[in-house]
Amino acid sequence: VAFGLSPPPPPPPFFFFFFFFTPKTNDTMAGAAPAPPFALEVTPESSLQFVLTRDGGASSSSSADPTARCTMTLRHTGQTDGSVAFKVKTTQPRRYLVRPNQGVVGPGGTESVSILLVERDKQILLHSYDRLGQSALDHSKDKFLVQSCPVDDAFAAKYAQEKAKAGPADGKSGGVSGLSKEMTDQLTAMWNASSGSHDVYNKKLHVRHVVPSGDGGGAAPASSASPAAAAPASASPPVALAASDKTPTDSMTPEQMFAEITNLRRKYDELVSFSVNLTAERDILNNTLEQTKRDLNREMASRAALDNASGGGGGRGGKSGGGKKGGTSLMMVLFIAVACSLAGIKLANSGSVGFLQSVPVLGNALDFQADETVGADVAAADKEEL
Repeated sequence: VAFGLSPPPPPPPFFFFFFFFTPKTNDTMAGAAPAPPFALEVTPESSLQFVLTRDGGASSSSSADPTARCTMTLRHTGQTDGSVAFKVKTTQPRRYLVRPNQGVVGPGGTESVSILLVERDKQILLHSYDRLGQSALDHSKDKFLVQSCPVDDAFAAKYAQEKAKAGPADGKSGGVSGLSKEMTDQLTAMWNASSGSHDVYNKKLHVRHVVPSGDGGGAAPASSASPAAAAPASASPPVALAASDKTPTDSMTPEQMFAEITNLRRKYDELVSFSVNLTAERDILNNTLEQTKRDLNREMASRAALDNASGGGGGRGGKSGGGKKGGTSLMMVLFIAVACSLAGIKLANSGSVGFLQSVPVLGNALDFQADETVGADVAAADKEEL
């Protein structure tokens, strides 16, 4: 401007938006270090989508699973010859059931993690959708964190043996439901020891909740039902599902067998959701009970401290001189009685007890009239002798 030159034009607004609002994670931030060799490949890469379907809708007779679930796949990239341990965390542990939430993946291997949305929270989200629409679900703050770190070969071999004993994956627990408690404790201890270490890679994923168009009972998530299972869904009427309860398994048609399997799967999911809700309520009650116990102990301790501070010395004095205190009271009563007797005798000798005549009851009881007559006779006798 000093040399007559115009200032450069300001940068366009989208420049600031792109610079400040570009998502920056430890694996996608521009200029950041590349992922370490032990980082697992997570699918889906950035977000987990849960499709919220309604029970009892127009499509309730179909084989669509009403449970909101999602499947996450962890794959060993093969960039390292060692096994990699993983752990899945979430910001809402009472809303999502993650199985398995930790484990070990060998070189070139994969692990499927099933994530189930609890039925109670699903109904809450559907209620929010009914009031505010899809915008109420677009700003979900739920997140998942997938951590991975290298493990030694001895621990990986022991985990592989335990997993082989547990049996093949069943799609619900990820094949690690049969792991011993010792192995589970070792995995937990390993992650507790490696917290804050530089050899842990973190992968963050956001959560999206989606309600299908129509009555909400549309298609289920792609990860929870296969295309082959969706084909005969419309061919099995509700009557076949009800009749299959009394039909022997050997004489069932393929449609009835599929309907029976679907019914059992739905009941299993309901039991899982119910058990998760009971576990959450049990934890809440245990925490409340422990807090109440701590408050009660604190209150009792404060009361005991106040009692010791206010009556500690008096209590010790009462214990050491209890008999002496009773003796002192008796001696005091006897002393007062003797003093009153001596005072009465002295007043009677000096003739100064006339004031007691003014007392209504006491004057009559002492019979001052008789005493005065006797006194007058005694005085007359004394004068005659003189």
